[in-house]
Amino acid sequence: MTEREMYDYLVKAGMTPTGACGALGNIQAESGAIANNLQNSYEKKLGYTDAAYTAAVDSGTYTGFDTDRAGYGLCQWTYPARKKNLRLFAKHAGKSIGDAEMQLGFFLKELRESFPAVLAVLKTAKTVREASDAMLLKFERPADQSVQNCERRAKLGQEYFDKYTRKGSDSNMGFSNSPLAAVTLISPNRTVNRNHVIDTITIHCYVGQVTVERGLNGFAKKERQASCNYVIGCDGRIGLCVEEKDRSWCSGGYDKKGNPIRVNGISGKSNDYQAVTIEVASDNKHPYAITDKAMAALIELCADICRRNGIKKLLWKGDKKLVGKVDQQNLTVHRWFANKACPGDYIYQRLGDIAAKVNAKLGVSGTSLAPDAPVSKVPYKVRITATGLRIRQGPNTDATIVQKAIAPGVYTIVSEATGKGATLWGKLKSGLGWVSLDYCKKI
Repeated sequence: MTEREMYDYLVKAGMTPTGACGALGNIQAESGAIANNLQNSYEKKLGYTDAAYTAAVDSGTYTGFDTDRAGYGLCQWTYPARKKNLRLFAKHAGKSIGDAEMQLGFFLKELRESFPAVLAVLKTAKTVREASDAMLLKFERPADQSVQNCERRAKLGQEYFDKYTRKGSDSNMGFSNSPLAAVTLISPNRTVNRNHVIDTITIHCYVGQVTVERGLNGFAKKERQASCNYVIGCDGRIGLCVEEKDRSWCSGGYDKKGNPIRVNGISGKSNDYQAVTIEVASDNKHPYAITDKAMAALIELCADICRRNGIKKLLWKGDKKLVGKVDQQNLTVHRWFANKACPGDYIYQRLGDIAAKVNAKLGVSGTSLAPDAPVSKVPYKVRITATGLRIRQGPNTDATIVQKAIAPGVYTIVSEATGKGATLWGKLKSGLGWVSLDYCKKI
């Protein structure tokens, strides 16, 4: 369920637009508007991820939901009686405990039966701040009820209001042949125009399976001295932070003449001047995975960038030596030319796959500057007889070695990619990493 659908649901239930947005701002602050969100501090304590906790509660294998006092869901329900009622409400509805629409139904039930004064405000509020304060102080009742927190949550609600009630909101940004529902929230910050032709797409990830609005709120702030052209939220929606014609900036920003200010080696022409940069929401823990919706959006966005810039084939810079080549479009990441790295290696390990899928949309094949290797259907099994074959985090010999030697035997390959050091690389089903298929026999 998208945030827009949540907004429509609440308005249909009788809330004013300002009331619905005041409620959504608090939901965003509590859970990132993620229905299966388990309170972060309890993930380690209970040994569950969001999805695993939800599945365990649904199946009945975890019976402590009512009493563990772990915040859960859109509103981060915590108290035993309220969590028990949520669980019973989901059971009666035949829905997962992590179903967003079910949770909104329970939210309205609580408002009607236990918080009628709050519901009255949400149905009559003339300002987002009025609705937001009622939600924070009388419904959510967090430990932090400071003026600053009231202002912060009201600001989140106001962003929803500005987005959903203005003329032309939720336009699709003109993505060619794209089914994506994208948002057009443009940062007021502008850099000087590019003085180099775009030759690179830089993909980065940021921790937290958050919405596109939350991502934009972080990366469109000039005081952070960090930004990007696009943000992709966990729900697969795309936000424009800095227009493609303008440079995004890494930590350090720019001086008055438009020159990058280098901080600990970060920033520089090989990224900021020539790259379109994309930040994708990722998990909070290793391997910092992104959702299927976010991955699909990333592939669609890269393909669209290529189409609009006359790029016929996307090439993966799996080698630092390729950074700065201007003969063809390339796909790369910050790590290879700056003292900065995304958490984990989830994105890096999949760049070959991403490039291949983008090229499929462009009607071409291959992802390497070297002659393209034949691509087989996966998964399939291989036999490894070599005794010193290394497993690497990514499909190239510059990638970190995960294991110095894989034991001889039969293994399943689930993905292929081209890269430095091998004719073709194969990803192991175990998820441990990649091996050179030059030393594997297909069976």
